[in-house]
Amino acid sequence: MPTFDVPHDFRYQRRDVDLRYQFTPNDTQRTTLIVAGCYIVGIAILWHVPYLKYILYPFKLLTVALHEFSHALAGVLTCARIHSIQLDPDEGGATRMSGGVPLITLPAGYLGSSFMGACMIACGFNTNASKIATLVLAAVFLLSLFWARKQLMPWILIFGFVGLILLFWFVKQSIALRFLVLFMGVMSCMYVLWDVVDDTIARKTNTSDAAVYAKLCGCCPTRVWGVIWLIIAAVYFAAGILVGLAVFKQSEQQQLDDSRSFLPAP
Repeated sequence: MPTFDVPHDFRYQRRDVDLRYQFTPNDTQRTTLIVAGCYIVGIAILWHVPYLKYILYPFKLLTVALHEFSHALAGVLTCARIHSIQLDPDEGGATRMSGGVPLITLPAGYLGSSFMGACMIACGFNTNASKIATLVLAAVFLLSLFWARKQLMPWILIFGFVGLILLFWFVKQSIALRFLVLFMGVMSCMYVLWDVVDDTIARKTNTSDAAVYAKLCGCCPTRVWGVIWLIIAAVYFAAGILVGLAVFKQSEQQQLDDSRSFLPAP
């Protein structure tokens, strides 16, 4: 069989074309990016507006639950005993554990919840991926509920969100579900970015995860760890968008057809 040498310049050109195609949004992806941009602007506006900020209140608590679950998961993976997860009505939270590796469990709250947010953003580009994401998210919240079972608020919050998932699952063959997943992803990433800035950079909080981590390590001040975690969270945010663009190229009609054959709505 004859063989032909492919010029190196052609290979590089082909690679450039492939990369350009992967990260150039199609019409459906462009719509998703516009919606994500609207979410970012809307969340930023509603965050501090009196009365209107209560629209975000339950979603803020859900992101706090993701933060605390990340601490708990890191604790389980490092052989800690998880005593409880507590959600504060003032949008705070705490995970009580004994044992484990603090060098891993302390940064896991911010980094874990921002990673999950990035995964949700990527899944928000595709309907079937969003279905999988909501199943995983529901499992995460139910497991968090096990550790927070002594409080009434988590029961109301988590079962309310599960009901919202079911509602969106039935809208237009679950197409609407991906916009809910996208919102939760953007909300989770933005909450991490804002909380890190607020707790460690704009004002130094002695009880923040970064402050405790800085005291434990003894090598860098709180603000340095805050900046490091902020950069990592921002990278996760950007990576979620890029993965969504590169992996999920289906049009809305293709997603609709695929949705009918994967966990379809009745």
